Amino acid sequence: MDHQRVFVKVVGFTDVERHALNTVFRLSEHRDPAYAPWIEGVQGMPAAPEVLLVDGESAEAVLTHVRELPAGQRLIWVGPGAPAHAWRVLSRPIQWAILLTDLDAMFAARLADSGYVDLDISTPVPLDATAGALQTERGLLVGPDGPDRQRLTDWLGTAGFESVDTAPGTDEAVALIGRQTYAMVILDIDAPLVDAWSLAALLARTAPDALVLGLSEHAGPLTAWWRRRRLIRHVDNSPMHGLLARPVDQTQLREAISRWRRPG
Repeated sequence: MDHQRVFVKVVGFTDVERHALNTVFRLSEHRDPAYAPWIEGVQGMPAAPEVLLVDGESAEAVLTHVRELPAGQRLIWVGPGAPAHAWRVLSRPIQWAILLTDLDAMFAARLADSGYVDLDISTPVPLDATAGALQTERGLLVGPDGPDRQRLTDWLGTAGFESVDTAPGTDEAVALIGRQTYAMVILDIDAPLVDAWSLAALLARTAPDALVLGLSEHAGPLTAWWRRRRLIRHVDNSPMHGLLARPVDQTQLREAISRWRRPG
């Protein structure tokens, strides 16, 4: 298959954010798909971009609420006030790994439209649709054991996940991910048999709509600030979507799920 390129129209954003986004575009040139900014009127550009990346706090954002999107175009919205036809909604600070995951999902949609993949996700997803509505309401816990595992299983059941699988380590998790489709995965970063970073990368490729959270005692307030900051930086630079502190807290988990589902 030829090298694929997805064009993104960027609306708004600060100079710092645009610099980071341009870095993402440059780095993507070495992967497939590659991403590039869409600029109107430039020779070689398609008639319309495949993705709109809109800063919800910019003056131009209001036009996105009233303008109908061309068929197959996706809207990724950053910040509050997203319109109902937004395909993805991100919050600040922007986690660029999540953005790349969403752009890769856009590429998967284009493959579907081209006939390479037997999958129909050509219609924008309404904000009241959950990640689980796209897949199976099934969760996976990798690493937690004892009381942590039991509490997380119970809480995920309360949150609407029909079933929750568990895996003690990386090998078992890879086998489960190959057989099942998960809407949510919690990775115990502290567990010695769990390579949380590799599993997060695997899930970004195979289950881009899944909510992937890390779990660590080093994320709690009693941890030295420099160690907590280093862990948060690692998570932000990974395909994980967030970090839970041990001891696990139901409110923290519920808020993470709520942010991901983004009720309308």
